[in-house]
Amino acid sequence: MSYSRTSEPVKFERDCDAVMVPQGEAVTLPAGTTGYITQALGGSFTVFVDGNLFRIAGVDADAIGKPQPEPLVLPEGAGDAEVEKLVWDQLRTCFDPEIPVNIVELGLVYDCDLGRNAEGERTVAIRMTLTAPGCGMGDILVQDVRDKVEQVPTIAEADVELVFDPPWNQSMMSDAARLETGLF
Repeated sequence: MSYSRTSEPVKFERDCDAVMVPQGEAVTLPAGTTGYITQALGGSFTVFVDGNLFRIAGVDADAIGKPQPEPLVLPEGAGDAEVEKLVWDQLRTCFDPEIPVNIVELGLVYDCDLGRNAEGERTVAIRMTLTAPGCGMGDILVQDVRDKVEQVPTIAEADVELVFDPPWNQSMMSDAARLETGLF
């Protein structure tokens, strides 16, 4: 994925933490840097700058003139089913910066179990994988999943385990994901 005629031009209004794609290296893009948004999904942005791709987290959206994601809300006294639905909704906001399909539709989430810790607080245990074991963005995706799930009200902790057994393959993708990526 790179710059195209449909990419939205942006100018960084302040210094901004970013992650180089696909290497996963943390960098700071200085105020005044110009680039193009190539993907804006799930509250984060992939920006093409000087021949490289960078992932900008939603909390830094203001640096490129975009609104930050709205805080999540649950109805008063929400039960486990409502919380679990919101957790899955959050997982659907996690995207590989190079693939315009969320990790759930890609088939990267193997398990997502709601539980309680010793204090009775809600926890979530997630087992997930990557499309390729050597992906430089693995740690970034795991942290994105953890951060987004822990934004769900009443979730005290998300334990995200990266596994490679069974190995991921294209048959794990939903039909919609295969259609979106041209693999159908």
